Amino acid sequence: MSIPKKPLSMMIKIYKEVLPRVHYYLNEWKEKANNIPNPELRKQALASIETKTFHCEGGSIYGLLAEEEIDKVIRFIVAYQTISDYLDNLCDRSTSLDPNDFEALHNSMLHALTPGAVLEDYYRHREEKDDGGYLHELVMACQDVISTLPAYENIYPCNIELAKYYCDLQIHKHVKKEDRVPRLEKWFNSHKDKLPAMAWYEFSACAGSTLGIFCLTSYATKPNFSKKDAISVKESYFPWVQGLHIMLDYFIDQEEDRIGGDLNFCFYYEDEKELLNRLEHFAVEADKSINNLPHQQFHYFINKGLMAIYLADEKVRSQKQVKEISKRLIRVGGSSTLFFFINGWIYRRLKK
Repeated sequence: MSIPKKPLSMMIKIYKEVLPRVHYYLNEWKEKANNIPNPELRKQALASIETKTFHCEGGSIYGLLAEEEIDKVIRFIVAYQTISDYLDNLCDRSTSLDPNDFEALHNSMLHALTPGAVLEDYYRHREEKDDGGYLHELVMACQDVISTLPAYENIYPCNIELAKYYCDLQIHKHVKKEDRVPRLEKWFNSHKDKLPAMAWYEFSACAGSTLGIFCLTSYATKPNFSKKDAISVKESYFPWVQGLHIMLDYFIDQEEDRIGGDLNFCFYYEDEKELLNRLEHFAVEADKSINNLPHQQFHYFINKGLMAIYLADEKVRSQKQVKEISKRLIRVGGSSTLFFFINGWIYRRLKK
């Protein structure tokens, strides 16, 4: 199987090779989630699959980089993203505001990337504990895949670095409301020296994506993928591509986060003009950062597809300012973004 070089061939492969596999593996996890004994854990596990399927669909596009090993890599991506979405639900709608609880839960994401890591009681700091082995099974499915990848040892340090950013963000942003911003600012200040010029809330967005991990894990199927190659991919994806991903996610969620009183990184810009300028900047830098990667065209389509997927979301239509900025961003994205935008728009409506 070849890696697509044109938007149309990419869309065909997504519909033919990626989505059926995603839904096959997701259905397996949904069945297991249905059997979780604790009602609260069961509710959050099922809700995370029902409402965030598109996270697995989008992330699994990286399976195309694995060519003949696509099935194996999509199995990993679906399991890892399901852990991420499940824990996000548990922390967002939590009975707890304890950072120790969030850290214990998110240790599962580090163990899922570490072949042979010994599993723990990830629920040890919370009342709801009995998930019937659900989280352990997700972690083991990830370990099962990565233990067979020929170059995994070479990408492992980069995967863990990206996962630590992700886990730290989840811990800091789910604590008591008054503690969130001070914790996030302090965390940002400890990393600021290694970053291009950006604000604390932009760094938080860069940390909140799993795309770099999926990309690296797909490349680990190639025996000659070196540590140097891994660092190159990590530095291409973090901060700009991952930042673009999560900034778009928060961008379309502004209305519901305002109503729910949730933290949204777009709220910290001075005005709509600054928000648009920074989103454009992330889009431009994301394109620049992937220029020297192997399969550059594939990564370019990912950037354009990211913009399209989020800007085609129904949430955009109900928010006047968001809708206006979206039109500008589609123009910035160019013809590939428009192509993926139309596709995404049609796909979402056909799914209903």
